[in-house]
Amino acid sequence: MGRKPVILVVQPLLAGLLPLLRDHYDAIAWWEEGSATRLDEVEALVAAGEFRLEPAWLETMPRLKLIACFTVGYDGVDVGWARSHGIAVAHAQDANGEDVADLAIGLIIAHRRGIVEGDHMVRSGGWQPGPKRMTRSLGGARLGIVGLGGIGMGIARRAEAMRMQVGWWGPRPKPDAPWPRAESLIELARESDILVAAPRAFAGNVGIIDARVMAALGPDGLLVNVSRGQVVDEDALIAALRSGALGGAALDVFWEEPTTPARWVDVPQTVLAPHGGGATDAAVARMTQMLFANLSAHFAGEPLPTPVRDAG
Repeated sequence: MGRKPVILVVQPLLAGLLPLLRDHYDAIAWWEEGSATRLDEVEALVAAGEFRLEPAWLETMPRLKLIACFTVGYDGVDVGWARSHGIAVAHAQDANGEDVADLAIGLIIAHRRGIVEGDHMVRSGGWQPGPKRMTRSLGGARLGIVGLGGIGMGIARRAEAMRMQVGWWGPRPKPDAPWPRAESLIELARESDILVAAPRAFAGNVGIIDARVMAALGPDGLLVNVSRGQVVDEDALIAALRSGALGGAALDVFWEEPTTPARWVDVPQTVLAPHGGGATDAAVARMTQMLFANLSAHFAGEPLPTPVRDAG
């Protein structure tokens, strides 16, 4: 039996892949003792794409020819640098877009219909005879989507079925999109009751949802983020929620993860989730399948099934 290719699994959150990988590869876990002594053998990395891979560290692996992101996102990888060094980059493409879209709609419903508060009311004994709590209808609500990729399209289709009015904005027009594109992000926020951030994460999108956008969305507006925490100016968000300049926020992603609980303890009108939008059984199965397909193709000298096609 020939030598197994050497691959390095970078983050502990991917530890569950090790038994599967070791059936086919000499898989090293970066967090295990002794891994640093084998960097000169590493031919491929398996990583969660949201975590930064420093080029200086990658340069310590002279045989590295593939960075295989288990995730859809690859914002932690300097794709241009990798290509200039002869390193291919693969990812899980659209493996979890529909699941993230589901969660975005769930966050909207949870916030607008007060589901979290209602659960607390029932459990705490706060449900008393008398008038019903009043919440806000979704029918007719104006939904603005930032980024009309796979996730944004999934959100738009679901929202339309729920009788919401859909608009969107992205840096490039999409002539085939059936929903109107706003002239600018500010204009989209001004025309929306609910603004969902779903753009692809990369350096150019850091902080694009800033205080000006929040002010345009206004004191009755709801901001939902299912992209990356970095697309929202989180300090400005907290300030806007505390002052009432923004009506509410429903977040699955944060500037730093895990986020610090104390940071949110007195922030009103929020629904918070622990970055699980794409973490479903079906999505993880697809991501695993894509990872193995990319590794297999690479070591067979064949084209990658799901390569990263842009330079980040």
